[in-house]
Amino acid sequence: MMDIRIAGCSEQGARRHNEDAVAWGQARNGHYAALADGAGGHRRGAEAAQRAVACIDRLLRDDAVAFSPINLSQMVHLAHSELLHHQDGGQADARMHCTIVVLWVDATSEYALWTHVGDSRLYRIRRGETDVVTTDDSVVQRMLQAGLIKPEQVRSHPQKNQLLAALGMADDIEPHTVVRPVELQEGDAFLLCTDGWWDGFEPEDFASTAVRALDPEQWLAEMRQTIVAQARPRQDNFSAVALWYGEPGEVARPGAAARRSRPEG
Repeated sequence: MMDIRIAGCSEQGARRHNEDAVAWGQARNGHYAALADGAGGHRRGAEAAQRAVACIDRLLRDDAVAFSPINLSQMVHLAHSELLHHQDGGQADARMHCTIVVLWVDATSEYALWTHVGDSRLYRIRRGETDVVTTDDSVVQRMLQAGLIKPEQVRSHPQKNQLLAALGMADDIEPHTVVRPVELQEGDAFLLCTDGWWDGFEPEDFASTAVRALDPEQWLAEMRQTIVAQARPRQDNFSAVALWYGEPGEVARPGAAARRSRPEG
């Protein structure tokens, strides 16, 4: 069974308050990480993110909950219900909502599950290559999929922050949960992050920093330094959680496959 290590980082950026929330840990039924990006008037975005992450953290620590896509989706629905229960009246500026992304890993069976709502993302780095394994619930993402804009227009588009789904919105939500557990491979690295984090990078940047880092803490620290160095005057809160299954740098080095398959003795 591969070693699993997790680290997290959450920063205020250039905003007055940090409305992101993160949690990670280990329970009987697996390792997990959860991240939310809140929005709402009168600092209710922070409340939304904290409530959603706390709800999912509590459910993932429940030993009676089995590792399954159905249970993971149910957790997101319960977090959504938690926010709806604590909404303050019907006025739009009094409502709170947040994105959510959750990773759940069963190291014994060597499988992972994940889900998300909104535009907080999950990336997987495998053998030096980056995959974005979530798709944003956003206006700009729909425009991109429809061919109305080009990828290079996404960052500067005036509607880039408009979400089509989020926890706490009045409409029903449908979590984007993988339909079956996804097999892990040695050296897999996962990155959960808010838009304030991923907006400062190209996907290949995540792979290049992962393969030269010694641990997930160093990986996050290097990316954090890059965001700070960019010194954007309107830098959003930026948060991330990294989970490593083995050593990403080791398996990405030339000849790694041959070394692993070499007979013993």
